[in-house]
Amino acid sequence: MTLELRGASKVIDGEVFIHPTDLTLERGTMNVLLGPTSAGKTTLMRLMAGLETPTEGAIWWKGEDVTGMRVQKRDMAMVYQQFVNYPTMTVYENIASPLRVARKPKAQVDAEVRKVADLMKLSDMLKRYPLELSGGQQQRCALARALVKNAGLVLLDEPLANLDYKLREELRVEIPKIFEESGAIFVYATTEPEEALLLGGNTATLWEGRVTQFGPTPQVYRNPCDAVTARIFSDPPMNFLTVTKTSAAIHFGDGQSITATGAFAALTDGDYLAGFRPNHLLVDAPSRRFMQFETTVELVEVTGSDAFVHLDHHGERWVALVKGTRSMPVGAPQTAYLDADHIYIFSKEGALLAPAPYAQAA
Repeated sequence: MTLELRGASKVIDGEVFIHPTDLTLERGTMNVLLGPTSAGKTTLMRLMAGLETPTEGAIWWKGEDVTGMRVQKRDMAMVYQQFVNYPTMTVYENIASPLRVARKPKAQVDAEVRKVADLMKLSDMLKRYPLELSGGQQQRCALARALVKNAGLVLLDEPLANLDYKLREELRVEIPKIFEESGAIFVYATTEPEEALLLGGNTATLWEGRVTQFGPTPQVYRNPCDAVTARIFSDPPMNFLTVTKTSAAIHFGDGQSITATGAFAALTDGDYLAGFRPNHLLVDAPSRRFMQFETTVELVEVTGSDAFVHLDHHGERWVALVKGTRSMPVGAPQTAYLDADHIYIFSKEGALLAPAPYAQAA
């Protein structure tokens, strides 16, 4: 059982929403669509579901060309960020509704509703109505209604975005367990790289309607094929710096250089783009030798237990992710420290030429 997009594209009034896309999703896999808002995640899901017809190309499902087939005839379920429940039905009836439409026996309906309600921690709420539930409980009800169908394809379009932090964390742990039990193809859209890493499985990165890379999530994270994918799979986005390779060294400016070893040694002399994630840019002096860059503090964003420190490095905007809250005056000088083991080298056009040494060793 596979879902295949064969050159599928979507153009509306001359605007390209999805460029021609080839993608194959296998039975029993978790597949994350990762990209910023308006990258094309929802449109791609709607093509998979049959809610949109591709302008060109085809959608194949279970070995059959289903392009143009009505969504009601497909073995799929979908949950949106803006959850929808039937307000005049109890939680029990909301969850049971797909089974009743399919004319399942009463005993089977009851057994399956109670099973999924227990899984989604709704067993004590089956007699309530949606408006008597919290936002998180309503979203769990919508998820339960999708799961009870036992569909072969389950599409989740940022289903946790409107939930509080604690519930998001709980469901991020539960959803992969649900997926493992069902054997269905799960497709999960998110804007958050951390969520993609937590969910695991495979990840397709999207940018302006294009799938830039698809593969096992850790592989895409550690070895992004280009600078665009690296930006997508980093929150805040990856930092970049123009560097120069000469002979056996790579020069980073500010008097900083490293010996070109491993994959870096194979680079020809010339200018390149070095990329490094915010969590690898330090503002506290490390215990071992790192490269040092003189920067200026532009902004400090406290995000709870972490802080994003925005730095100016000769006109280049960098972000460092640091632990704890910080009080750093805007305009103050700040030394930033960078470990060469976490530097990626891209061509000036953005193609990955040498992954970070830590990624090569992983």
